[in-house]
Amino acid sequence: MAARTIENRKERLITILVTPFMTCAARLPVYVIIIALIIPETATYLGFGARALALLGLYLLGVIAVLLSAIIINGFMKSEPSDNLIMEMPVYRLPYWKDLLLTIVDKVKAFVWGAGKIIFVISIVLWFASSFGPKTQIVDGTESTNLFSQGVELEESYAGLAGKIVEPAIAPLGYDWKIGIALISSFAAREVFVGTLAIIYSIGEEAENETIIARMRNEVNLSTGQPTFNMATSISLLLFYAFAMQCMSTIAIVKRETKTWKWPILQFIGMTGLAYVTAFIAYQMLT
Repeated sequence: MAARTIENRKERLITILVTPFMTCAARLPVYVIIIALIIPETATYLGFGARALALLGLYLLGVIAVLLSAIIINGFMKSEPSDNLIMEMPVYRLPYWKDLLLTIVDKVKAFVWGAGKIIFVISIVLWFASSFGPKTQIVDGTESTNLFSQGVELEESYAGLAGKIVEPAIAPLGYDWKIGIALISSFAAREVFVGTLAIIYSIGEEAENETIIARMRNEVNLSTGQPTFNMATSISLLLFYAFAMQCMSTIAIVKRETKTWKWPILQFIGMTGLAYVTAFIAYQMLT
């Protein structure tokens, strides 16, 4: 939406297409939980906390992705005369603490009410999908399906079935069907990924006395026999979320600003394809 101030049509379109690569607040919960899984809290590098450096690296990765993708797209799009950028720089002063506090409260409120509503709704849907599932019974020699049977195992639930469907496509990235459920739900909004994992790994009596982080750390991928969130899979996930277009609201805004479905569809396919290829290469190289 801020690109409205750019008068040159080509430059405005390029800005719209590459901006989602920048690390946003929605990616932070994903980054934080995965970094916490693979990097010990006490780990340091060159005197700095390793976790902080990893997060900084992901921010820099977003900046590099913006610059490189802008150069590539600019090479493919029809050239137009470039506008000169003239910007008057403001006078920099120390902020008033009251204004700073009000800004923080406003941003937190916007996140809680904006993303929070999406997370709440999807969490309810996911709880239902994880707690209920089709139950096949044999009646008079034929199969019958009893919809909405309660108390099923996660693997036999509707969410589990959805995860099993996408598992062959994401297995080369090191993901199992449980991560597949989180990926599907997080296409609505990236923040949902963490909430989905919290629901998935809280299913069952054995999870009641464990934290979600501990449960995730102890998870084993039955296909590979390795920890689900090992170094290779975790790096793959970080790269996938760094590049993938997983935000329905962004897609809607791009469609509204460009007045066509062409660019948001190309943007979605391009970013998701880049995320998949990058995550695939990272996982295969680290295993």
